[in-house]
Amino acid sequence: MWTMSRLRMSALAFVLAMAAVAVQAKPTPPTIQQLAAFPKMSGFTISPDGKHIAGLESRGEERVILVWGTDALDKPPVTIGSQRMKITGVQFIKNDLLAVSMWQPYDARLDKLTKTFVNKLFITDLGGKNWNEPIPQDRGMSRIEEKLIALSNPTVLDRLVDDPDHILVVNDVRGSAGDVFKVNVRNNRAERVHRADEKIAGYVTDLDGNIRARERADVDTTGAYVVAEIKEPSGNWVEHFRSYVKERDEVRIAGFAKDPNIAFVVSNVGLDKAVIYEYDVAARKRKEILFQHRFFDASGVLINRSKNSGDVPFGEILGVTYDGPRSDLYDVQWTSPKAQARDKGIRDALGLKRRPLKVTDTENGQSAEMEYDLDASYRILSSTADLANVVFAVDGAARPPEYYLLRNGKLTMLAKAYPEVDTASLGKARLVYYKARDGLDIPAFVTTPSTDLCGPAPWPAVVHPHGGPWARDGMEFDGSMWVPLMTSRCMAVLQPQFRGSNGWGRKLWKAGDAEWGQKMQDDKDDGAKWLVDQGIAQKGRIAMFGFSYGGYSAMAASVRPNGLYKCAIAGAGVSDHKRIWAQFYTNPFFRERQSATVNGLNPIDKANAIEIPIMVYHGDRDQTVPLEQSDWFVSKAKSSKQPVVYHEIADYAHGPAWTRKIMGDQLKIIEDYLLKDCGAKGL
Repeated sequence: MWTMSRLRMSALAFVLAMAAVAVQAKPTPPTIQQLAAFPKMSGFTISPDGKHIAGLESRGEERVILVWGTDALDKPPVTIGSQRMKITGVQFIKNDLLAVSMWQPYDARLDKLTKTFVNKLFITDLGGKNWNEPIPQDRGMSRIEEKLIALSNPTVLDRLVDDPDHILVVNDVRGSAGDVFKVNVRNNRAERVHRADEKIAGYVTDLDGNIRARERADVDTTGAYVVAEIKEPSGNWVEHFRSYVKERDEVRIAGFAKDPNIAFVVSNVGLDKAVIYEYDVAARKRKEILFQHRFFDASGVLINRSKNSGDVPFGEILGVTYDGPRSDLYDVQWTSPKAQARDKGIRDALGLKRRPLKVTDTENGQSAEMEYDLDASYRILSSTADLANVVFAVDGAARPPEYYLLRNGKLTMLAKAYPEVDTASLGKARLVYYKARDGLDIPAFVTTPSTDLCGPAPWPAVVHPHGGPWARDGMEFDGSMWVPLMTSRCMAVLQPQFRGSNGWGRKLWKAGDAEWGQKMQDDKDDGAKWLVDQGIAQKGRIAMFGFSYGGYSAMAASVRPNGLYKCAIAGAGVSDHKRIWAQFYTNPFFRERQSATVNGLNPIDKANAIEIPIMVYHGDRDQTVPLEQSDWFVSKAKSSKQPVVYHEIADYAHGPAWTRKIMGDQLKIIEDYLLKDCGAKGL
């Protein structure tokens, strides 16, 4: 007969044996099907009163909305589906109403066939029985007008959290495009509260839901500029700030305080990094700086907008945000005592610990350490005004999202986005800085493979520039699945934040002007050399892969004689920036905004003399970078002495993929080219 002590010893021995097996077992790389699938659950949102939550559940090619009572999470949820359009998102706008975003392919036939997608927003009840568009539209006077109305997609400006019956909506069709309407969501009637013109670029409401500020984009003899106007008590609109785009000056009204005479302004005027300061509207006077970060742009103010918020005061500043290594969705400095307490509770419960991170100021090269979440962090998805109920997501570059509900002090895991993916196979990401050849400090994210799966460094590597180029990467999980695909296939991935990238300060941003394929490309090449010097990458086994502007970069890499890359992959790349500029930038503001910045190497001019093998792929529904940009490049490149592979993907736009098969096909051609081709026998 077993004694209790022997049972415990036997159990302990079994546990230790299983632990040893687990340590020795290699991580399992995710399959293409797992990477291409929709998240099992995503998009969670909580009602303003905290009584319901909703989220998206994937069911193969479709996604449905599930709605639970927060006190009955163990009960079957209400399911809301769609027969025609595909659901892409859901958000509570009232306690009993959901805003649902959808999309579907659309073929426009005017003077020629244009293949694209149409996006729509609808409002429905918690049972999905009654559906309305966010603003009622009159009937069109012609077939073309009817078509424009059908394709319209108004946006919600303000949910008016303390008004149970109304929201503010910005229209986007016909003569009332840009006009703001107050919509009664109970009877679907709308009242116009603000009339716009074609130069209005956006609005800001105060805490009472009144439209108090707006942006106007225009051009004068100096160049393109953005004006911030504030509405006076008399009803007149008065210009308070004017910033010129060519200088990268940015002045933005982020919101208003409980005192409507105080605005919060985000500005980088005279600075490399944006700060947030208080502004006295009546006196037209800048007051004290509310928030400034030494290394990153300040971006916004989080304010309690509800008067029905328990012990959280109306108008209290909950926190300030900045564009840190992840983004301002994650990088928040909480200031309210209750928000700070909530933050501590979440961190303690999930074991999120900040650790030292070395960061460098791209303006002056000075470095310091800051405490930061290196492996994973969380972002608030939605919350009740009293902060007692909140849904949030936890993720990291190598940790797919997990969703939680914090309700009255109790933490419940709702779902994992990709429960079948072995996260140990996704490697490890970190923020680094390297010197460009002219001494400029270049931020970058490097993700290295799992040594348990792939063995020690050096590994094959991919330089993976972002699109834009006025954009940036972050340390959050890559939903495109490109980085997880490559790292789980034992490749190191470098995402350089090359000059011209936005979100790292004015100096780095402006340094990319008119340097397409030149100094901007040098930064990527210097990153490839850094990978080799650091012992991360194997020399001669480096590729470049990018999409959109990143696709342009891959094309540029193929025509530049530097010997760094074995091959390149260009997704939806711009091969002829001169022609795309002439085709798309007909608006005077946008032409003046970027005309002086887009210049340099034009890959199409040298496509017949590419230096390395290249794979090009492009979607036939892409209306951002037309398919012909890849057609032109491939046609010329095939006359070179290098192998050229070309994939035209049906029903694919500028991302995301319409079906899981299309998503899988895209990932598969990238995987096959890097592992089996890349000119010969793979990377």
